[in-house]
Amino acid sequence: TQLYFLPRHGYNHQFTPSEVNYRANIYGMKKLGVEFILSVSAVGSLKEEIKPGHMVLPDQFFDRTKNRDATFFGKGIVAHVPFGQPICAKLQEKVLAACKKVGATTHVGGTYINMEGPMFSTKAESQFYRMIGASIIGMTNLTEAKLAREAEISYTTLALSTDYDCWHEEEEDVNALGVLEVMKKNVVTAKKIIAELTKDMCEGPSPYKGILKMSVLPHEHAPQETREKLSIFLQDL
Repeated sequence: TQLYFLPRHGYNHQFTPSEVNYRANIYGMKKLGVEFILSVSAVGSLKEEIKPGHMVLPDQFFDRTKNRDATFFGKGIVAHVPFGQPICAKLQEKVLAACKKVGATTHVGGTYINMEGPMFSTKAESQFYRMIGASIIGMTNLTEAKLAREAEISYTTLALSTDYDCWHEEEEDVNALGVLEVMKKNVVTAKKIIAELTKDMCEGPSPYKGILKMSVLPHEHAPQETREKLSIFLQDL
């Protein structure tokens, strides 16, 4: 099995969540023939029981972004891709098994709020997200999940809880240095999970292979330039 690792923020974490070139990242994975993507990300907890240091495997997203290119399509070719279940259950099951094998405290299910960033939430925002029942908050994964679905790649999130955002009255408000301290410990656990996962990777094509056949609208008259740019997605249609 061939594995690839891509640090979305750059090797020196120089890109803000809005500056990350999500389309280039997922396009690159598509070109490499990747079928399954595991996203490992730091998140804030919106629930008391999800403590810093815990792992979370969310199954839903809620979009609060404003400045993202979250589709490959447009400029003459339109695609309406199903996204009701944004996480690949097949891959998530494998990740959960790996979490259990290394003894990581893991919460399964829940909603990931994808905020714009890079600034953290206001207390009013954080309390609102808790009111609607969300579990965790981050700045990157929904954009990746949308593009992965268009690329017919399975996607799931391994979220590493680092803080309680700013809603918790007994905890200090989230800050970057505090996140980094907890993240260092989380990364040790995440590496063990990934090592375990490599022993039992998903086989075969992504379950979402062929989804574009029912999603891309007729495009015979689309500009040639657009057709060429999207050729990797259109080749099997």
